Amino acid sequence: MNSVLAGWRRVPVPIRAVVAGLAVASAGSFPWAWLAQANLRHVRAVPWGAAVMAVYLWLYWRFFTGRSWPASTAAVRREQSRARPLSASVWAAAILAGILGLVASVLLARLIGRLVVMPHEHVGDISHIPAGTLFAIAAMGALVAGVVEEIAFRGYMQRPIDRRLGPVTAILVVGVIFGLAHGTHGEWSLVLMPYYMAIAATYGVLAWLTDSIFPSLALHAGGDLLGALQLLSGGGSAAAPSGGGATAGVSGVNGRFWINLVVLAAIVTAAVWAYRMLAAAVREEAATAMIPAAQEK
Repeated sequence: MNSVLAGWRRVPVPIRAVVAGLAVASAGSFPWAWLAQANLRHVRAVPWGAAVMAVYLWLYWRFFTGRSWPASTAAVRREQSRARPLSASVWAAAILAGILGLVASVLLARLIGRLVVMPHEHVGDISHIPAGTLFAIAAMGALVAGVVEEIAFRGYMQRPIDRRLGPVTAILVVGVIFGLAHGTHGEWSLVLMPYYMAIAATYGVLAWLTDSIFPSLALHAGGDLLGALQLLSGGGSAAAPSGGGATAGVSGVNGRFWINLVVLAAIVTAAVWAYRMLAAAVREEAATAMIPAAQEK
């Protein structure tokens, strides 16, 4: 056992971080995928899959954030997960910055959709599934994505790479892995990689500036829930080109393309400003926390 641990420690930190992050993500996403499918096949009138997953997700959260046994690794798990509480002022600044980042990401996808054919999500025939079960699965799926992916990607994967290679490299590496990990989705294509990397950067910078996954977790879960409800209502995915189907938005470089580009530039500018305000709020909070410590000395 000791030789295995010694060999694992000799593996470069970035590789260890990627492997650990994917393992943590799999531990949360695979059980939910199985439960959701089983619920749709058996006793679909009762959303039992979501109920079982709620218990599992609570245990998952406690373990991977270092709030449960074994005590010998609790401190490491707590640090790696980045599940650190934040003040109200930092929370507000982080949510504003994150929302602007997400809006910019969606606009980027729509802009790309005017140049190339974008995949269009569809859910098929869901008329035989009770509305309560459908909503429960959508809500739990969004919560699982927010909790599991933020702990795994922004915590266990990004944090060690950040410490070894810096935040820019960490966010880029995690963005690529994050985008490729979504290749399990039925409607996935390489043309969506810029969109997923922009989303990953939005969450990654939040986690880096605040050293916490809570803002990105809230935005991730909330955004996924809104997207799922929009999809279930027949509106298509938020990132799809306006007009519906996969080819409806492909119009080339025309007047509307340039208007969208200008709007995107304006939102990106606003997002950069918001992230700067967030960094200032984090610095102010840190300085305020140091004052009582200095007075005690």
